[in-house]
Amino acid sequence: MKRMLVAMLAIFSLTNASLAVDMSKEIEAATAKVMSKVIEWRRHVHKYPELGNSEVKTAKFVEDHLRKLGLEVKTGIAKTGVVGILKGSQPGPVIGLRADMDGLPVTERNSLPFASKETAVFNGQNVGVMHACGHDTHVAMLMGAAEVLVGMRDKIKGTVVFIFQPAEEGPPAGEEGGAPLMVKEGVMDSPKIDAIFGIHINSQTEIGKIRYKSGSTMAASDWFEIKVKGKQTHGAYPWDGIDPIAVATQIYTGLQMIVARRSDLPKAPVVITVGRINGGVRENIIPETLTMAGTIRTLDSEMQKDVHAKIRQTAKSIAESMGASVEVMIETKAPVTYNTPALVEKMLPSLYKAAGKENVIDANWVTGAEDFSYFGEKAPSFYFFVGGMPKGKDPKEAAPHHTPDFFIDDSRLDVGVKAFCNIVFDFAK
Repeated sequence: MKRMLVAMLAIFSLTNASLAVDMSKEIEAATAKVMSKVIEWRRHVHKYPELGNSEVKTAKFVEDHLRKLGLEVKTGIAKTGVVGILKGSQPGPVIGLRADMDGLPVTERNSLPFASKETAVFNGQNVGVMHACGHDTHVAMLMGAAEVLVGMRDKIKGTVVFIFQPAEEGPPAGEEGGAPLMVKEGVMDSPKIDAIFGIHINSQTEIGKIRYKSGSTMAASDWFEIKVKGKQTHGAYPWDGIDPIAVATQIYTGLQMIVARRSDLPKAPVVITVGRINGGVRENIIPETLTMAGTIRTLDSEMQKDVHAKIRQTAKSIAESMGASVEVMIETKAPVTYNTPALVEKMLPSLYKAAGKENVIDANWVTGAEDFSYFGEKAPSFYFFVGGMPKGKDPKEAAPHHTPDFFIDDSRLDVGVKAFCNIVFDFAK
């Protein structure tokens, strides 16, 4: 599969790329002109966040902008997704640029004038809603790139597909959504995208900088649930029953031993986290059942399969040794986000033009996950990070993503806009 993707890239490489026109100075000037609007758009979207599959107002905001630019616009993709299509004046490849639109069920604690006051119902609970992962900046940067590129249509070779994706954080329980549904509904096929690019803001990377990694860059995300069945009894007489809580504690330790003693960590990281344990109703009753659930993060597909097998084996063996039984369910939420090495090598000069070579950092992999990976299964892909931390701040003091205090300095969103625009021209060289 990877060899096929590399071969696809070669189709669009000219033997003498130096003959191509460098558009970076024009892009720099055009981006400077739209930056005040990019910041305004970002703050508007931040103030009015919406959860996955409910991005109705955000989608309309994006749609209106793309129609104003004169693009061909498709709406209602994967429920609330929006796609804009820009056809250049010359033949060439089809390039996908993607931004995600959804917020999170987090109550904002910042005192910003554009802080979110929005609320919603999430899985039956009333929650605050916040752009606690920076998707508002992604929307604004891609809207800005669309405006800049429309102004350069006569110099564009090929077609640019602007993909505004809903539900990257996951759809509501029982619903489809996000990148898998966009792919299922043909967003990568009409027109057929030859390479796709994505950006993520990062609250712990200084503004003006870009981080990237070739190959595996973000982890696969699997969710697991282990149901332990014992035998209920009085808490005063544990020998009359089989304690699923005791069994679960041993399984928990066994899961961590998979990471600490049974995984080839120099090859790639593995994380197994139990985030939920439910069992029992009263202090003096040993319950019959207990459920533990969590997430698995891997950065290698073979290791992913191996870890799944070891989790099943570990849970089953420990339970049987204590007279209990288990059911193990594992569901993949997102595969590994893989940056096609040949594409990374080809496009690095685009990032240098956007941020300066000294500000483009070859970084380590990330155990967070991204459903952008589903797009990368359909075409060569490159996903990188743009800094959003105020200059000079200690990254250890910057609030992480998905937290109430998450903060982005939006003064250098021009880096993302310029990166997208340079990529469009440089990929067609």
